[in-house]
Amino acid sequence: MQGANLSAVTEFILIGFSTFPHLQLMFFLLFLLMYLFTLLGNLLIMATIWSEHSLHTPMYLFLCALSLSEVLYTFAIIPCMLADLLSTHHTIALMACASQMFFSFTFGFTHSFLLTVMGYDRYVAICHPLRYNVLMSPHGCACLVAWSWAGGSVIGLLVTSAIFQLTFCGPSEVGHFACHVPPLLKLARGTDVQVVAMGVGLVCITALLGCCLLILLSYAFIVAAILRIPSAEGRHKAFSTCASHLTVVVVHYGFASVIYLKPKGPQSLEGDTLMDITYTVLTPFLSPIIFSLRNKELKNAMKKTFLSKLYPEKM
Repeated sequence: MQGANLSAVTEFILIGFSTFPHLQLMFFLLFLLMYLFTLLGNLLIMATIWSEHSLHTPMYLFLCALSLSEVLYTFAIIPCMLADLLSTHHTIALMACASQMFFSFTFGFTHSFLLTVMGYDRYVAICHPLRYNVLMSPHGCACLVAWSWAGGSVIGLLVTSAIFQLTFCGPSEVGHFACHVPPLLKLARGTDVQVVAMGVGLVCITALLGCCLLILLSYAFIVAAILRIPSAEGRHKAFSTCASHLTVVVVHYGFASVIYLKPKGPQSLEGDTLMDITYTVLTPFLSPIIFSLRNKELKNAMKKTFLSKLYPEKM
């Protein structure tokens, strides 16, 4: 009977924004505008790369895949979050919660793997320019993108299956605005909860640190190669091809480290909610801005592609 009672949870109550009752409408409008801008920015990047033949290169293929992963990641979380901000009944079904966790982890880690691949692409372009076309062939680039998506899917499947094989019991209140792992683990019961928590944490931290270390290694070689360029103009030109990627990496892993590597201890629900919003809403919002503003070639292609449609007589 005890086991039957423990497994009776069929839905969770998301209470992440319950501590901000008077700010929920403001949050809704702010997050809606940021979400729409994120979608528009990423779709604009993908449309520009697709239509402009001069951008059909490995670097922009990876950027297109990165934008797609960002669109899907935000779509897995933010629409549900926006609906909850307008609702008085903040519940999510067990299967919907599992689906949200799977897709958010899949697309989130795919994003990290693609950033790593983009770092490798810049390393090859600057450190081995004569071998670039061989090392970054269309087939090789397609394989790197496919492996990034496969790796994200595997992590999403591992984490979700590990969490949802646990037994949950009431109260079914999740101290978050989405189906996040730590608050769900607090509701789980059984002797294997600690083992699952350690396993999930190890997988996530290992993947994030592994990607981060590979990117740092790529940029260590890149910086060494740039410093050997004799002219200041040549050094600036080489570094400018990495500036947007490096900025996004710093933003992405900066916020990710705050979320996944923060020390354990008593945390306020308000603090956790605001902290996690930075990674869920702010990071995807900043990414297309950074790539659009700091990448001169992409910015010029956007102007050429879309201004020619708006003002064809002037182009």
